[in-house]
Amino acid sequence: MPNQSHEQTGAADKKPLAFEYEEIQNILPHRYPFLLVDRIIDGELGSFAKGIKQVTGNEIFFQGHFPGQPVFPGVLQIEALAQVGAIAVLAMPEHRGKIALFAGVNRARFKGIVRPGDTLVMTTKFTGKKAGIGFAEGKATVDGKTVCQAEFMFALTENT
Repeated sequence: MPNQSHEQTGAADKKPLAFEYEEIQNILPHRYPFLLVDRIIDGELGSFAKGIKQVTGNEIFFQGHFPGQPVFPGVLQIEALAQVGAIAVLAMPEHRGKIALFAGVNRARFKGIVRPGDTLVMTTKFTGKKAGIGFAEGKATVDGKTVCQAEFMFALTENT
């Protein structure tokens, strides 16, 4: 998908977010093995983002979690959800070059196992901001079934 301008000027001009892997690397500071988002397929700046992660057997963590019975770690599912949400905020012109730091995770629930070959579809939406802390909620699905959900708190800071 070609590079798009993501500046928002009005409701009629809003375009859904769409970023390929290379564009995501221009927004997030994460790199292998901690960049856990392959594409952003929908969203709105500052509001929500929907992204995907293709889970493959080549992932480094499958060597030890659990050999012979590979399971995508829940903590990495939470991180992937947070990265999807961070893209919706950090792609905003006023936040370019900043990083989003975890301030907390609440009500994390794991409702299914994610294995190699699965496509993890993640949606994270923002629910508010108070005293410099942002709030969001995220849900991850595989084949339309919820496998993970959580609420997040984050703070934006300069990337030094």
